[in-house]
Amino acid sequence: MKRPVPASGLGHLRVVLDENFYIGPGRADLLEGIEKTGSISAAGKAMAMSYKRAWSLVQALNEGAGAPLVETSRGGTAQGGAHLTATGREILARYRAMEQKARAAIAPDVEALRALTKRPPPKT
Repeated sequence: MKRPVPASGLGHLRVVLDENFYIGPGRADLLEGIEKTGSISAAGKAMAMSYKRAWSLVQALNEGAGAPLVETSRGGTAQGGAHLTATGREILARYRAMEQKARAAIAPDVEALRALTKRPPPKT
């Protein structure tokens, strides 16, 4: 699935902490979806992603961070589900803050490039 070009001109911010952990827009969107829906399956489905792919990303995030970002519970009387841990919420919030700071930092240069290439901002 091709991601739309953000109107900000930022593109995609990927923060790599080491060879075992990174967070980028797809992983952040998945975490956000889990937080909103309480379900890995529903979050993946909203992103046109298979459950297997969503689950493997959750595993990579949990293992790479060294602490769980997403906790799950099995079905049954509790109906199962997933939620972000406090660390998961903090990582997501800090990543989103970095995206906003990066957009603000490059905005003048993006506008200058648009003017030089005579390109209007993308429609949102």
